[in-house]
Amino acid sequence: MSESKQSWEEKRQQIVQILEAIANDTGTPRNIRRAAKSASDALFDERFIPAVRAANAIEIIDEIISDPNMPPFTRTQLWMAMSLLETIRAAQQ
Repeated sequence: MSESKQSWEEKRQQIVQILEAIANDTGTPRNIRRAAKSASDALFDERFIPAVRAANAIEIIDEIISDPNMPPFTRTQLWMAMSLLETIRAAQQ
């Protein structure tokens, strides 16, 4: 159990770093930065187990992933974050 928890913490930290970088990038449209911050915050919502937190973050990101104003590099970063989130969600089920 502790190994799984450590893995969750490490993955969460990687995802938060990606999302915080997007949230702090002034070249990214405001609505996308706001969604990245919301997804990051969802990962720390202690009311839910890690799988649910990951699913909530995926849902937030999924809403904005096809925004035509999104810079290509930001979209790639969000796909990377979603990939990590999917591994968390799958491992916890």
